[in-house]
Amino acid sequence: MFEKLLIANRGEIAVRIIRAARELGIATVAVYSEADRDALHTILADEAICIGPARSTESYLNMNNIISAAIVTGAQAIHPGFGFLSENSKFATLCEEVGIKFIGPSAKVMDTMGDKINARAEMIRAQVPVIPGSDGEVYTAEDALAIAEGIGYPVMLKASAGGGGKGIRKVERAEDLVTAFENASSEAQAAFGNGAMYMERVVYPARHIEVQILADQHGHVIHLGERDCSLQRNNQKVLEEAPSIAIGKTLRNKIGQAAVRAAESVGYENAGTIEFLLDEAKGEFYFMEMNTRVQVEHPVTEFVTGVDIVKEQIRIAAGQVLEKNQDDIEIKGHAIECRINAENPAFNFAPSPGKIKSLFLPSGGVGIRVDSAMYPGYSIPPYYDSMIAKVIVHGENRFEALMKMQRALYELEIEGVSTNVDFQWELISDQRVVAGDYDTAYLMEEFLPNYQENN
Repeated sequence: MFEKLLIANRGEIAVRIIRAARELGIATVAVYSEADRDALHTILADEAICIGPARSTESYLNMNNIISAAIVTGAQAIHPGFGFLSENSKFATLCEEVGIKFIGPSAKVMDTMGDKINARAEMIRAQVPVIPGSDGEVYTAEDALAIAEGIGYPVMLKASAGGGGKGIRKVERAEDLVTAFENASSEAQAAFGNGAMYMERVVYPARHIEVQILADQHGHVIHLGERDCSLQRNNQKVLEEAPSIAIGKTLRNKIGQAAVRAAESVGYENAGTIEFLLDEAKGEFYFMEMNTRVQVEHPVTEFVTGVDIVKEQIRIAAGQVLEKNQDDIEIKGHAIECRINAENPAFNFAPSPGKIKSLFLPSGGVGIRVDSAMYPGYSIPPYYDSMIAKVIVHGENRFEALMKMQRALYELEIEGVSTNVDFQWELISDQRVVAGDYDTAYLMEEFLPNYQENN
């Protein structure tokens, strides 16, 4: 096991990793930007090093500074968390070159699964169902028109090298395709340095289902069941739950086995997530993409399986064998996560940085967890993602989890900045959400218009 671990991240995920490492008896090193000098992760870690100015490109994305911090402090491994450098194969290679363990898959696997075209080809070879779409990258609007004619409208344009909702456009009609393609390609070029696109037929209505997998260095791969991430705004997840109400035992086994095959086919190592679209009407699922890192929503899986995913990441990176096999994994109860953001829903969810004047977290009671880096007096900087907390609950069944989440959100108080707490409370109390009758279009097309009209 490692003696010292550096966390190349900030906010609640940095705090989460520090806590997991400490429970494993590992010393921790936090890195921070000048804007995060007083952040909670710098306080909780055993050591903290400033790696640059507030801008992400000069700090949390500064590979040389992070590697230097690891070398100076004697850290044997780097945990990238999610976002920033977590899926950057160049950074993983740099870690390997200087003899520091990158806690994640190899650079080669990251490149394979991070490129949607290569990932699609690998899944076809692994006999994992894929959405009908383009056979490779699409570079021009003219080619996009020809492909769309073959697979049928509506189509989804996606950045080949993308993620996080960037470079994505849904196109209903041929006359809208050229403009959508040019806009998505430009957005992808700006975000990822690669404007290439690929196309898929839109599966609608659909559920966004993702399967958590763990894979050690010895060829053992297991899955930890699925999460339902269908409630999204602008392709960004808002609320997640596990297990999915849309999936029964037979389909759970089938989709879980497909996820394991996907990981095995590329020689995957560490924690990862295989994302699928589920056509409820047909009972068929299709591979979307793989996230080669820990997910924001990993706590719901931890609640229903009892597996600490972050600790498992560290153990796997240290070369340990998975202690559990597939038969040991049992889904117990139901878990829900609400992402709490410093944003104002009344003004198109505009970010709301500022100083937290007072704070009450609903951490009391069985089955309630709050992952956050907030504290009273902390100033939320304007330079990073607006997520400031995750409220996660676990109940014996879905109804109990829903009621527990309503109670937790009712108690949660954050003064000094605008947040989406009330928005989340109304979402979790919505009749369709309570009934589990929703898909990827529901929040944007039905819930949000009604919410805006009434608020």
